[in-house]
Amino acid sequence: MDRFFVVTGGPGSGKSTLLAALAEQGLPHMPEAGRAVIRDEVAAGGTALPWDDRDAFAERMLAHDLNSYEEARMKDGVLFFDRGIPDIIGYRILCGLGIPGDLTRAAESNRYNSHVFIAPPWAEIYAKDAERKQDWDEAVATHDIMARVYQELGYVLVPLSLASPDERATFVRHRIAKPQMNDS
Repeated sequence: MDRFFVVTGGPGSGKSTLLAALAEQGLPHMPEAGRAVIRDEVAAGGTALPWDDRDAFAERMLAHDLNSYEEARMKDGVLFFDRGIPDIIGYRILCGLGIPGDLTRAAESNRYNSHVFIAPPWAEIYAKDAERKQDWDEAVATHDIMARVYQELGYVLVPLSLASPDERATFVRHRIAKPQMNDS
């Protein structure tokens, strides 16, 4: 779907803040699966959490992302995704988990725009929170794995600069307006 744009990268690199800035400018996004699953599991007393049952957590993220993708298909216009299905592949690699065939098929059949925005690690804004427990080294490793996974799946990475949310949003808006960004 050439109108579906992914923003990926390591935790704490400003992805969600960028997406909030874009939403304020009328460009909606689908929320990140990981945070949604964590909130749901904690509220329900479940164990499908990255610090408890990583395999179950990844399965729940895939179900969430597949639902988000289907929901997005029913909407009109440009839509951003706070991470995409390929991020789950990256997560499983980081955790030393195998990549199940249904995940590979989902990543291959539920495509996004061929250009993927990637936020680099940014030490000055990185912070842990109730749902983000990774340390700085894990944040950097996550960025590197996500870059590799998206490239292996044939996506072109568009690096975001270390800039304010408004500057990043302006950059993204200009990039998605270019014809080559809509050629997938």
